[in-house]
Amino acid sequence: MQRYSSFGAYMRKKFGSTVYKVNVDAGFTCPNRDGTLGLSGCIYCNNDSFRPDSCTPALPVSKQISNGIRHIRGRYKTEKFLVYFQPYTNTYAPVEKLEGLYKAALETPSVVGLAIGTRPDAVDRAKIEMLEALAADYFILIEYGLQSIYDKSLNFINRGHDYKKFLDAINLTKDRNIYIGAHIIAGFPTETREETLAMAGEISLLPVDFLKVHQLQVVRDTPLEKIYGENPFHTFGYEEYLDFIVDFIERLSPDIVFQRLFATAPDSILIAPEWGRNRHQILRDIERRLEAIDTCQGK
Repeated sequence: MQRYSSFGAYMRKKFGSTVYKVNVDAGFTCPNRDGTLGLSGCIYCNNDSFRPDSCTPALPVSKQISNGIRHIRGRYKTEKFLVYFQPYTNTYAPVEKLEGLYKAALETPSVVGLAIGTRPDAVDRAKIEMLEALAADYFILIEYGLQSIYDKSLNFINRGHDYKKFLDAINLTKDRNIYIGAHIIAGFPTETREETLAMAGEISLLPVDFLKVHQLQVVRDTPLEKIYGENPFHTFGYEEYLDFIVDFIERLSPDIVFQRLFATAPDSILIAPEWGRNRHQILRDIERRLEAIDTCQGK
């Protein structure tokens, strides 16, 4: 029994085989780093915490794609790929530049679509209409970094936009054959457990197709490292997070597909929380916890 909707299972059903993401770094920056909104970025942000070694802006995007596909094919013998524009804000450029970049990425025959990570304050009608045109022939997923529905938390993390800006981006994107993703972070010291769980109900009411949930991680070379060092705050213990994410899964609409249930920053830069488990162990324990209490997504 599948107890929650997973991205891998969804893509296999849609495309008839496994679809792997090829991460690329197109050299974008962020309005919260280039001086438009700020210079330091969100207080937790260190892109090395999620960027694969093969994803480097020193190489042309076409080379990153070919390298990534060759590596994944060698391991998994698959023939279908999504190009994932991941680090920083991947719609933060003129629409003409974005269109050329995205179309070039789609020229590889085995690429079936794009996943584009961005901020809700970095899209406009022209960019969305350009993506809508691409979506007529390809799988196009735009992933908006929401992080929290609470403005008090967005202010704490120096996000640079409020929850309304996310809702505006969702309304601009919906009903255009573009898949909509959202990212949230659980465990901000500004929120109670129940407040964070309540995001599941709120997001279930929105036209969101995919969701990533990360536990708050304190990583090196971020403002959050300094805040944590001066005044340590509570971060999720391992068993505590298993209980939380199971509760969250129960509260989320089964129509929304989970892309991620937790974060896994490299040990070399992770300060807290330290769980001592790899990705497969965490997934196994979440699935066992769901089975143990016989629950499922949306129950």
